[in-house]
Amino acid sequence: MGLDVDSELENFGHGVTLFFDVGLVIFFYIHWKSCVIAPEATRTAPSPKVTEDDSVPTTSFDMKLLTLCVFCVAFGTTVEADKSRNFSSNSRLILGTENNLSASLRIGDLDGDHDLDIVVANGRHWPQQNYIFYNQGRARFKLMRPLGFDLATSYATELADLDGDGDIDIAVGNDTAPNAIFLNEGDGRFRHSGTFGKPSSIRSLTLADIDSDGDVDILANARGNPNMIFYNDGKARFAESRMFGNRSDSTIDVAVGDLDQDGQPDLVLANRDAQQNVVILNDGRGGFERRIPFGSGSDETRAVADLDRDGKLDWIVGNIGQPNTVYLGNGNGGFRESADFGRTDGQTYSIAVGDMNNDQLPDIIVGNTGQRNAVYLNLGDGASFREQLFGGVSEVSYNLAVGDLDDDGFLDIAVANSNGQNPIYLNRPAK
Repeated sequence: MGLDVDSELENFGHGVTLFFDVGLVIFFYIHWKSCVIAPEATRTAPSPKVTEDDSVPTTSFDMKLLTLCVFCVAFGTTVEADKSRNFSSNSRLILGTENNLSASLRIGDLDGDHDLDIVVANGRHWPQQNYIFYNQGRARFKLMRPLGFDLATSYATELADLDGDGDIDIAVGNDTAPNAIFLNEGDGRFRHSGTFGKPSSIRSLTLADIDSDGDVDILANARGNPNMIFYNDGKARFAESRMFGNRSDSTIDVAVGDLDQDGQPDLVLANRDAQQNVVILNDGRGGFERRIPFGSGSDETRAVADLDRDGKLDWIVGNIGQPNTVYLGNGNGGFRESADFGRTDGQTYSIAVGDMNNDQLPDIIVGNTGQRNAVYLNLGDGASFREQLFGGVSEVSYNLAVGDLDDDGFLDIAVANSNGQNPIYLNRPAK
């Protein structure tokens, strides 16, 4: 569920120092008011350091669910830092009135009016209609349109300029139903232009320029089925493809980033069903064969970023039944240190990354089920955080995204709840 950093910068912003995304996140200081994607805690004692070699030892904890997410680090516009923030919603800050089975949500300026709109993918398990919510300014989503005519079991939606015409297009991944590409007509209206791949058990999509040819490709992650890369021909047609990972991988998310600093995009796979999480390094010829395992072997993972600002990518893991974990990368595809954060009985399904208090440090935003969601404000070393809770314990937050929805210079939060309303939480000074 994420975008390649170079493409993101070219399409949406300028200025940079670092970047992030799913189980793995990389940081770039983007002077733009949102990340187009996409998907926590008090500090605990770090795990013992491991050697800085090419192997990644497994950790000793047992993770029940860990989802992998790759995220652009989203920063607010240039506004004075405020380290104390509050995230609040109300009955008007919801996306529609229906309780849909929402599985994914993404933010971007779809109609070119310089504020941020939201796409919501519905249909977790049962076919439902997907929708676009158009921002009428100051986070007032007063216009809503269906995306496409078909109802489908949609698990993923991602945004990028797929056809190279300068506006944002939409890719939708469905569970055992045809996937879909929707091209922007230039005014925020979309036409169905085709599909990609064969129907499979899609759980997430990640968009990135995998073959470094200047356009955005699609990585489709299918739980219990082969993961596929669909290569863009530059015109949003995806006829060429190849498998990545093992056929036995039960992947629910993947992050993309240059973990070994060789100039090539590498992959971080979050696997379920007792399958090992792995880093897969790019061989420079478009192949992904060298596997570096991490985690306990019974986990699944969610996000990537340079949390400690050392110029090396780190990744974030969101767990079920266990604390979440940050892995601080060593620049060789492995990690030098790990640290747990959040509740010991965490129920995390989604992770996003953004500078929530404008202190130029990437923070972590966590979506949980049956527990309150949380923002973890980075205290500076990438492994210590201050927790700020938001939302209610009854929410089933399957996905979330951040962006400056009310144009006040601070990132806000939109949440996709399964079988509940989808709220917006505005970022305000703490009282």
